[in-house]
Amino acid sequence: MATIYHIAEKLGISPSTVSRALSGRGYCKEETRQRILQAASELDYAPDHSAKMLKTRVSNKILFAVPDICNPFYFDMIRGINSLIEPLGYLLILMDTKNRLDEELRAIQTLREKYADGMIMVSFHFCDENIAAINRVDAPIILTNRYESPSGDDRFRYVFVDTYQGIKEAVRHFIGQGLERIAYIGGPLLEQTGHERYCGYRDALQEAGLKESPGMVQEADFTETGGYLAGKEILSGAVLPQAIVAANDLMAFGVLKACEERGLRVPDDLLLSGMDDLSVCDRISPKLTSVSLQAEEIGRAAAEMLLLRMQDREQEISNVRLLPRLIVRESSLNPIKSAPSI
Repeated sequence: MATIYHIAEKLGISPSTVSRALSGRGYCKEETRQRILQAASELDYAPDHSAKMLKTRVSNKILFAVPDICNPFYFDMIRGINSLIEPLGYLLILMDTKNRLDEELRAIQTLREKYADGMIMVSFHFCDENIAAINRVDAPIILTNRYESPSGDDRFRYVFVDTYQGIKEAVRHFIGQGLERIAYIGGPLLEQTGHERYCGYRDALQEAGLKESPGMVQEADFTETGGYLAGKEILSGAVLPQAIVAANDLMAFGVLKACEERGLRVPDDLLLSGMDDLSVCDRISPKLTSVSLQAEEIGRAAAEMLLLRMQDREQEISNVRLLPRLIVRESSLNPIKSAPSI
């Protein structure tokens, strides 16, 4: 691979002159700079970023750790992040933690070893162990869930969407149509995300004077397969629900498959809602009601906060809470009650 020394030898000039021309720092005659750029192109020169990183301690890379690389929700987050970091020359590195603590700790250690300048981290379950590891890292980290340690001396910042409120809105939407048997499929109740969203379901029922029906709450893993299996379990009961609230869209898609196998039609036989508002929600049949979590805005806000921290502008940063929005489509509307009167 060609180096600045090969270019210098080809042109008969000093390596320092080549370095100044290629980096854009320091004086270099325009004519000489053009000759250097032409020679660099002819020799297929590529800068050695590892050497540059050793010298400057800056990698121009940002890590984005997610629990499920196959979930399209994170694609919109990537779009929001890149809208801010790409113009500044940063490269986004995606890491799939597979919703496993050991993989999350590996991502944190990767940042600690200076492979990147900062990290945006999504986790279904921030806990004592991964939070302690995060707080040991010197590089800036932005979380996309709310977390505050009892000590109050956390070194990270966070941006989050209030998914507790989002699930409450979905349940209230069904209660407002006179429904009482409302089932729920969410994440593991012992994990942060799963517990928060379940609490939204539970509290919405309690505020309406309703109780959880036996067998109407199922834990899954936020995947389509998990939603399908949980949906089959709910639909195998002696009493069918009137509506199902799924804690993300992938699980709602799984419920649709379970309904099809059981010979049930949505929304004719039961109503359904999801969460994330993936773009496909508006393209399937029936169109899926979903709680929008503003994925692109989460990414944009997280990237803005991270860049401010990387510029040592800590005093300009505040944790961000975004509000969800229920997007009502045909899957959650009673076809009889919603039909226009004649």
